[in-house]
Amino acid sequence: MTRDEALFQFLLRMGDNTLVLGHRISEWCGHAPVLEEDIALANTALDLIGQTQLWLGLAGEVEGKDRDADRLAFHRDVWDFHNVLLVEMPNGDFGQTLMRQFLFDAWHSIMLGRLQKSADHRVAEIAEKTGKEVAYHLERSADTVVGLGDGTPESHQRMQAALDYLWPYIGEMFASDDIDAEMASAGIAPDPASLREEYDALVTKVLSDATLAIPQSTFSHKGGKAGTHHSEHLGHLLTQMQWLQRAYPDATW
Repeated sequence: MTRDEALFQFLLRMGDNTLVLGHRISEWCGHAPVLEEDIALANTALDLIGQTQLWLGLAGEVEGKDRDADRLAFHRDVWDFHNVLLVEMPNGDFGQTLMRQFLFDAWHSIMLGRLQKSADHRVAEIAEKTGKEVAYHLERSADTVVGLGDGTPESHQRMQAALDYLWPYIGEMFASDDIDAEMASAGIAPDPASLREEYDALVTKVLSDATLAIPQSTFSHKGGKAGTHHSEHLGHLLTQMQWLQRAYPDATW
């Protein structure tokens, strides 16, 4: 695998994470518990889709096969997506959605902080631009997790259940493969495993403030890095997200 091929795959991973999570969050539009949260979730989804445009746009340039961000988003099938399983997980209730958001935001903010020092100036520029948005995402999701976790007995129970459900998917974000090794060797992106200590410290502090117990279970996904295995949830999500392009290929209006 050449360096450009590895970079293309890395960029797909970054873009697919934000694309899938952005679409997941958008499913709350018009259904959130209160109007303020409905607007906040919609804005977060828009931020993530905007970030997707940057990552997949650069991926298309690196690939050099005339595939722009839209084509990469709408013309790939399930097995060609490279997002982590965490972002595919169902919204569940409001607490589960915000717990999923926090667990991803914590990783995302640390990764983008490292990518701002990337040897590839294009990657560094995207990381610097999107890092400001993600810093706000993390602040908001962390505050909500604390508020609900340390809230009423019911909200506490729901947040603990959400954490127990989602925690087994955390480890994948820190698993490394040949693509990660090539990116780290080139100084383009960090070894994912190097993010774990900072992540654990951040997450432990917030979950402690939320009076939530970190599960003892370890990462249960056995399929390797994202892209080699997906849950059934992604297929359903893509059916919704890609239906227009599948029904009317390359339609314009």
